[in-house]
Amino acid sequence: MSPTLSDDDKAELLLSCRYGDLEDVQAFVTTHGPSPLAEIRDDNGNSVLHMACANGHLELLDYVLPLIPATLLSTQNSSGSTALHWAALNSQLAVAQKLVQHPNGAKLDLIDIKNKAGLSPLGEAENAGWEEGAKWFVEVMNLDPAGSEQIDEEATLDSEDGSRRDIEVEIEDADGKIAKMTISGNSAKPTTSEFTES
Repeated sequence: MSPTLSDDDKAELLLSCRYGDLEDVQAFVTTHGPSPLAEIRDDNGNSVLHMACANGHLELLDYVLPLIPATLLSTQNSSGSTALHWAALNSQLAVAQKLVQHPNGAKLDLIDIKNKAGLSPLGEAENAGWEEGAKWFVEVMNLDPAGSEQIDEEATLDSEDGSRRDIEVEIEDADGKIAKMTISGNSAKPTTSEFTES
């Protein structure tokens, strides 16, 4: 980190990210370069991504993402929450989508990271009562049938006539809530979801 950065400079950057002040962040990068964006944290370990994502600042996120290392996407604060947790907690769907769809987002399995409370971003969305976000997280989760211990050995994706068939998936979160989803064999995309208490 640049030795010329004062505590005030760092605090101003974090506030600019929190409030979505793109021009101030651009001026900071012009003056100090992009590397401090990845290094600066507040007293709780929150990064510039935490601040921008919690408050839904897409334009700022578009500017910052190419300037930071991909590892910052999975950086956890002192509570173990990532920027994606904060986006979920604050019902920021477009931000959550941008993080997960970032070229390195899925590779880092951002959706699966749990904070110190034992919650994934899906769990945070459910706790916040954010059904739209919870549904979206379930739809984009990495479902690896090869690694699943509960897969039916006779289940196949193809029916007897060679056409693809639909698969129903149930996922239980840490609070015992069950998300049911049908994955269409024709599109391999989720077509329905519902949440129930077990």
